[in-house]
Amino acid sequence: MEAEKYLQAVLNSQTLAQDSQELKDLQQHRADVEKILREHFGECSPTIRYGGSKAKGTMIRESYDLDVICYFPHKDDEAGETLEEIYNNVKEALSGKYLVEPKASALRLKARDSKNYGIDFHIDVVPGRFTDDSKTDAFLYQSSGEKKRLKTNLDVHIRHVKDSGVTDAIRLLKLWKVRNGLKVKNFALELFTIDLLKYKKSVALEKQVKHVWEKLRDEVDDISIEDPANPTGNDLTELLSPEIRQALSLLAKGTLETLDKSGWEATFGPVEEDKNENSGGKIEILRRAATAVAVPTRPWADLP
Repeated sequence: MEAEKYLQAVLNSQTLAQDSQELKDLQQHRADVEKILREHFGECSPTIRYGGSKAKGTMIRESYDLDVICYFPHKDDEAGETLEEIYNNVKEALSGKYLVEPKASALRLKARDSKNYGIDFHIDVVPGRFTDDSKTDAFLYQSSGEKKRLKTNLDVHIRHVKDSGVTDAIRLLKLWKVRNGLKVKNFALELFTIDLLKYKKSVALEKQVKHVWEKLRDEVDDISIEDPANPTGNDLTELLSPEIRQALSLLAKGTLETLDKSGWEATFGPVEEDKNENSGGKIEILRRAATAVAVPTRPWADLP
């Protein structure tokens, strides 16, 4: 199978169909979350929307999350006087039904009932407060850092990625990241991929992906990222720490060597025709197939 056709087959296999059970479950949990938040914070009139990879068009089946943003009006203190109070109050509101795992700015939801305890629902709730009545920029609580807050803009982030012209390359690189256990944040991967491909939007997908790997292999220390919603105000340096840069470079080097020696199938795994009569003949990748094909050793595994 020629490279471009093969890579499209991989992407097809990683697409959650609108009628898929995974997406139905996500949408149901999203509806449950919104109901809880609106009942608990009814007087605050929070803005509740999709964010993350679903809104950006970069979701992959093998590792998907749904961001549900919950932003409160900037003059409203009912949900909390400070960003930290808002964060904790939203956490408390959700804790009645979910096991809530705090993250840097988000709240990860897992099953709380004894039968399914700890099952991950792939949902992050992101509380915040709008900076003014325009309801565009918002402040998020940030558990790390001196300022303890992060200024952001959901619409800017979504447009920056969705309209980048390289979402297919981003999805393949996210799959590459997941299959190899890289710890780089998806936000960072999206941003540096868009930057590295800003002059290569019209080239073939295989050339786009190889170009990113070559840059990571040869010039990883020169790669910088900035938040499109707040380019001078948010320091994203920690998203590409020296350890992460080294891991990216080593993996890119090994991947390119595997690609040159054994081709694309050795990189992302074999594909086969789905024989399920209800599938519509879609090509589906063998999930976890990457573990069964030739892959480079992982010298980054022992990095601190």
